[in-house]
Amino acid sequence: MTNRTILITGANRGIGLKLTEQFAEDGWQVLACCRNPADAEQLRALAERGLAIELHALDVTNYDQMATLADQLRGKSIDVLLSNAGIYGSKGAGFGKVDAEEWRQVLEVNTIAPLILVQAFVEQVAASQQKLVAIISSKVGSIADNSSGGSYMYRSSKTAVNQVVKSLSIDLAERAISVISLHPGWVQTDMGGPNAEISTDQSVSGLKSILQSAGLAQSGHFIEYNGNNIPW
Repeated sequence: MTNRTILITGANRGIGLKLTEQFAEDGWQVLACCRNPADAEQLRALAERGLAIELHALDVTNYDQMATLADQLRGKSIDVLLSNAGIYGSKGAGFGKVDAEEWRQVLEVNTIAPLILVQAFVEQVAASQQKLVAIISSKVGSIADNSSGGSYMYRSSKTAVNQVVKSLSIDLAERAISVISLHPGWVQTDMGGPNAEISTDQSVSGLKSILQSAGLAQSGHFIEYNGNNIPW
């Protein structure tokens, strides 16, 4: 059992839902955030099992709503702040087919919203024992690893959020807050599709192990679900 707390965005499905379940089963208090908790049947079913799960409505691009939630949770310490919510954009939108407005939407959710989330909840993280901020990124955001091109919207949003992570790791070091970027693997979720390489259970098992133990030694790193470091 533990008295630690994790806040997870995008907790209603896929990786976020499974992380919510596993952290709650391990005795953590989980602040599970999604846009419409009333419509999140699986998430509500988890909360009704008597686990320490609080459901909160949060559209990560509604920054007024985010500020209001941060104010409501002002007195609660958050050991792990996990920015998990993300979107891919139109698949197959390669060179010559990229829609500028859709690209802006992907950048809003995947790059800008995680930084605003950290700004909103930094005091709760600073007041905790573990003091960890983690952002779900993707290996396709690695410039060094890009050998196939394409995926302009999603790639660029994850490359940009990796830079956010790196800067946060420097700016928040004086407060002993660790900041890491995580690659969950190519996972069999709605986003990853049925032909992805690993199951949600495999991804979440690795991510949970990292999230439970990461600290200042890992801050500023880009880490795969299996613990390997990924080049920026």
